[in-house]
Amino acid sequence: MENTAQSLAAPEKIPHSHVEDVLAILVGTLMVSFGVVLMKQAGALTGSTAGIAFLISYLTHCSFGLAFFVINLPFYWLAVRRMGWAFTIKTFCAVGLVSLFSQLHPLFVHFDTLNPFYATLFGNVIAGIGFIVLFRHKASLGGINILALWLQDRFGIRAGKLQMVVDTFVVLASLFVVSLPMLAASIAGAVILNLLIAMNHRPGRYSGV
Repeated sequence: MENTAQSLAAPEKIPHSHVEDVLAILVGTLMVSFGVVLMKQAGALTGSTAGIAFLISYLTHCSFGLAFFVINLPFYWLAVRRMGWAFTIKTFCAVGLVSLFSQLHPLFVHFDTLNPFYATLFGNVIAGIGFIVLFRHKASLGGINILALWLQDRFGIRAGKLQMVVDTFVVLASLFVVSLPMLAASIAGAVILNLLIAMNHRPGRYSGV
């Protein structure tokens, strides 16, 4: 009876297979990149390295995908040292796929009528769900995400809380790039995205990984 109770209280952990990891990275990056496309078409911003890539794309002729890929390159050194090669390879693939998919989505989907506030908020919701999928399979989208996940694993600081602080500063730095209403919508979207992560990605919450 005691052994049965212990098995019910602490179920056996079942690691993800390689096939599950591949499918999750594909699904997660598709969702994040589609959220990016919604925000880009609305003229909105977000935080973290994606927010910096948005700024570069708005201020120059550089595409979001290229800017996002290049910005993430310096962070792989920290990923290798602190998170290991498996995490780094998954993250590199995820960043590359988001960069690629953000360029491919507009070839298949275009919104003639799109409410910018709805697109900004819903785009962040979709991206937040994609982030959670990636985090659950030990991957991220580089940059601040790598730092946030390392601090969470090392010190128990929730990834969403740190990202929320950083993202707010990144969005505020965009004051001269977008209008005040879109800036407010961008901040609200960043808060929603990181609340989703904070509520759904906590150390020890799930026993399957």
